Amino acid sequence: MDETTRLAPPQMVQGDPRALTLLDVNARFLPHEQFRQLVANIARDGCLTSTPLVWNDRETGRLVVLSGNHRTLAAIEAGLSQIWWMQIDEPLPRQRQIALQLSHNAIAGQDDPAILKELYDELESVEWRQYTGLDDKALDLLEKVDVASLGEANLDFASVQFMFLPDELERAEAAFDAARSTATADQRWLAGLEQYEPVLDALETSRAAYKIGNSATALGVILAVFERHLGELAEGWFDAATGEATRVGTAPLETVFGVREVPVETAAVVRATIDRMVQDGTVPADEPWRALEVLAAQRN
Repeated sequence: MDETTRLAPPQMVQGDPRALTLLDVNARFLPHEQFRQLVANIARDGCLTSTPLVWNDRETGRLVVLSGNHRTLAAIEAGLSQIWWMQIDEPLPRQRQIALQLSHNAIAGQDDPAILKELYDELESVEWRQYTGLDDKALDLLEKVDVASLGEANLDFASVQFMFLPDELERAEAAFDAARSTATADQRWLAGLEQYEPVLDALETSRAAYKIGNSATALGVILAVFERHLGELAEGWFDAATGEATRVGTAPLETVFGVREVPVETAAVVRATIDRMVQDGTVPADEPWRALEVLAAQRN
């Protein structure tokens, strides 16, 4: 069966939440204080006000909670003996199960801070304000909201934020550092509006080429292409036609060699050669990089 086939409409089922199987691996976490607030809210309501998504795994006989694990667990802790859930009865490949789980976690709306503040201010009861589950961080942000300043006429810039996984962040930072190191003036993270559209076009092209939807991943693709063309950054300081530098200052080694790293065996040979040249006085101890000039001159 094609894993992208439409699902049959889930059935509404009522049962004991203790009969459900929670996920062993769940990417969505809930801080302790928020979970305790969720338990208190459910106990107060006497029911769930949003329904979990459950898959009926007929092969094992388990009812697996794909979405709503925290709500289910909170319902159990609140002492509910019966809850409603949406149940999928058809077979689901593992890939489809994971995709459903992650999509329910990731595809969610965001609060408009001005409207959120307006609605929150309407709550006069401390109990109902507590019921919302808004934490101190969110409330602090609400206090800083200036409704008037959010008008479209007052917006003269836009911010773009990317979120990376740890390994993606490391590569992104390395690429950005290499790009910044080619600059000779003070460095600022500022771009003109005319540069904004090409960036979006590049993101869209990389998304289309690799069939990806996440902008941070698309930027990772762009950075990977950038990594493969580090040597071309030499245009910022080197004239290939004359073989001479076009400006004063320093240049990143990546733009000389076209790579960030070399095999340790090669690095050891180069380092040992430089050490010998420093020891015999061929190059100054505080300018070991001049060994490259000496070696290049010998080659010529």
